[in-house]
Amino acid sequence: MFREKVEPKDLERMDPEYRDLLTRVVTIQADCEIGGPHLYVKDILPSAPTKTDQLLVARTATEELDHYRKIARVAGDFGVDVSFVLSWPNQKRYLEAFRGTINTWEDFAVFGFLIDRVGRYQLEEFFGCSYQPLTEILPIIIKEEIGHVGYGESKTAELAAKGEESRAKVQAALDRWYVKALDMFGRSDSTRDQRYIYWGLKRRTNSQARQEFIREVDPLIEKIGLRVPDPIEGRQYL
Repeated sequence: MFREKVEPKDLERMDPEYRDLLTRVVTIQADCEIGGPHLYVKDILPSAPTKTDQLLVARTATEELDHYRKIARVAGDFGVDVSFVLSWPNQKRYLEAFRGTINTWEDFAVFGFLIDRVGRYQLEEFFGCSYQPLTEILPIIIKEEIGHVGYGESKTAELAAKGEESRAKVQAALDRWYVKALDMFGRSDSTRDQRYIYWGLKRRTNSQARQEFIREVDPLIEKIGLRVPDPIEGRQYL
């Protein structure tokens, strides 16, 4: 197990596998940070039910853009340009959850409740990781992601409590996004995640992180009064 702390100046002496994995993980993270606002800003921002909601959507998008900027700076410091993800069409995003569009408030709320929560799990992998610059940018990013998750969770509960018709729409959104959230963790039989762990770039396997997510989120879904979707049906990665 690799236990050293690595700075950009150290990468020339590192095994090429380390740089390849680091490049992959920061590129995907940058794509995820910019992918969210690309999904919802166009339709959700102008349709916000209240001025407060509109402000919170704008703030969420602004914070996600800043997260991208921080990740891009870390990547740039070791010679990797991730700016191409800024102009990518949604259909080309690395993760299925960031392809398509979000044009209903039920989908936007559940996206924050579930997908931003997976984002928090992804970022937590870098706590104490071997690449020091990545660790250093985490505190503010994770603090803001927790805020996004909290807003999504409260908005999901609010919409689910508005009556049967609204609850049915929220349940339909939950059914769509739950399996996408589980797939974001990747394949349970991935060999790459073992290499991430070996090099100190991740703490958990895909399966371990996914199971922790399920244990956290399923009781929250039930507390809101919604049905936990089937964790297998519609999945791409088991």
